[in-house]
Amino acid sequence: MKAIVLDEYGGPEALRLTDLPEPKVAPGEVLIRVKAAGVNPVDWKLAAGGLDGLMETHFPLIPGWDVAGIVERVGFDVEEYAPGDEVYGYIRKDTAQHGGYAELVSAHVRMLARKPVALSWDQAAGVPLAGLTALQAIDRVGIGAGDTALIHAAAGGVGSLGVQIAVARGARVIGTASERNHEFVRQLGAEPVTYGPGLADRVAGLAPDGVDAALDFFGADAVDTSLQLIEKPERLASIANPEAAAKGGHYVWVRPDSAGLAVLAGLADSGRLTVHVDQVLPLAEAAEAWRLNQLGHTRGKLVLSTEDR
Repeated sequence: MKAIVLDEYGGPEALRLTDLPEPKVAPGEVLIRVKAAGVNPVDWKLAAGGLDGLMETHFPLIPGWDVAGIVERVGFDVEEYAPGDEVYGYIRKDTAQHGGYAELVSAHVRMLARKPVALSWDQAAGVPLAGLTALQAIDRVGIGAGDTALIHAAAGGVGSLGVQIAVARGARVIGTASERNHEFVRQLGAEPVTYGPGLADRVAGLAPDGVDAALDFFGADAVDTSLQLIEKPERLASIANPEAAAKGGHYVWVRPDSAGLAVLAGLADSGRLTVHVDQVLPLAEAAEAWRLNQLGHTRGKLVLSTEDR
């Protein structure tokens, strides 16, 4: 199979396209023929050694934890799926080596769900990590009907899905974004507000009665700004700043979850969740996808395709 690999820790320049043997399929796993793979900041952070203190990493390393594709083969004890089934998943294993930037990948059924019918392969590949991150953060702080929620980086991969999930649950959402993304944030169902100095005052102007919960998908000073606006610190969650936990909130590290993926698929198939794919690049151009992702200006998601188009 064709796959993108690194032979040691490095940046985009270290990626190379090569041929590797077909993955083995352990009990409880399925072999997926990948149609599209999502690109996330964690991909290049792991490749640069940023998670070396957390995860065992083996080389050659195939990056990527988001895939959408077709089941090619199943492990001998798998009853949940059959060859030909369309699936998607957040395929983060206990060790980092066999990721989704490849034509084939094996994954445990606990990491998968049936692909949303309403989404294309590219859109589906953009959901798992970002969608589960948003969903788990929203669940952690209990955002629901009647709440006013502040979501930082509302136009990004996680934020754009978080806005839609919160809106689907009946919340009013205020989302921070650059001015060029304000209309996009409105289309998602949120009220946009420009980030930067004076943000707390601008949010207070939109919500004079206060904000019930806040989600930091941005970093920088988003945690401290949020704490100025919410009454209960336990209703703050951050994926970018570990200090959120020390200040009474939550630091969220997303977990694979087939039930959560099924929830997201249900939202998509009911018309309440969609994915803006900013750009689709061929698998061979993974290095360029990383360079674009590192700039931090992506609206929605970047995706790699294994198919000729």
